[in-house]
Amino acid sequence: MSDNDPNNREVPARVDLGLPVDEHEEDELTEAGQKVRRRGIFLLPNLLTTGALFSGFYAIVHGMSGQFESAAIAIFIAMFFDGLDGRVARLTGTESAFGVQYDSLSDMVSFGVAPALVCFSWALSGLGKFGWAAAFIYVAGAALRLARFNTQVGTADNSYFRGLASPAAAALLASLVWSATDLGFTGENLPGLVAFAAALLTASAGLLMVSNFRYLSFKKFDLRRRVPFVIILVLVLLIGLVTVDPPRVLLFSAIAYALSGPGQLSWDRLIRRDTP
Repeated sequence: MSDNDPNNREVPARVDLGLPVDEHEEDELTEAGQKVRRRGIFLLPNLLTTGALFSGFYAIVHGMSGQFESAAIAIFIAMFFDGLDGRVARLTGTESAFGVQYDSLSDMVSFGVAPALVCFSWALSGLGKFGWAAAFIYVAGAALRLARFNTQVGTADNSYFRGLASPAAAALLASLVWSATDLGFTGENLPGLVAFAAALLTASAGLLMVSNFRYLSFKKFDLRRRVPFVIILVLVLLIGLVTVDPPRVLLFSAIAYALSGPGQLSWDRLIRRDTP
C-alpha cells in the first residue's frame, strides 16, 4: 500500500497525561468515508445532565431528612435540567451515545430512586411491607421503562412515549408530596387513608411506566421555528397559573397527563366500535 493511499492513515499516539482515570473514547463516527473514534465528551449537554443528577441526589438527602417540600422542588428542578440537555444536544449537534447512557443513569436516580424514597419517607414507611412494595414497584417500573426506552432509541416514533415517561411519573409523586406537605399532611399528622392513597398512586405510577399506553412526547415541538403571537400569550398565562398555586396546579397537571394515556386508548376503542 502506497503512502499516498488515503486509507493508510497514521493513528495518532495517545498522550498519557498521567491521570488516574481513562480518557473516554467517543462513538465511532464516519468522516470522509472512514470510521474514526474521537476522545472526550461534549461538555454542555453532559453538564446539564449532571445538574439533573445533582438535583435528584439533593432530593434524596432532603427527603430522608424530612424536608419534603425542598425534596419535591428539587425533583422538578431535575426535570428542568433533563428537558434541556437533550434539546441542547440536538440544537448544537452534540448528541452522542455517551450522553444517551449518562442521561438514562441520571434519570434513574432523579426520577426513579428519588421520588420513591421521598414518598416512602413522607408517607409509605408507616405502612410496613405494603409501603415497601409500593415504593419498589415504582423503582422497578422506572428501571424497566428506561431500559426499554434505551433499546428503542432511533427506532420508535418520537411523537409518542410508550408508557408513562419517568419524569412525568416523578412529577406525579413530587407534586403529591409537595401539595400534601403544604397542607400540613406530614409526619404524625398524616392520616392513614392519605398514606394508603399515596401507596396506591406510587404503585400505579410504576405500572403506568411499563404499560403500552401512548403519551404525547412533545419532542417534535421545534423551538427554532416562528409561531403565532398567541402561542407566547398562552405560555405566559400558563406560567402565571402555575405561580398562583404551584403544588396543586402541578399535581392536577401531572394527574391529567398520567390519565391521558388510558383515556386516549379508551377513546380510540370507542371510535372504532362506533365506526361501521
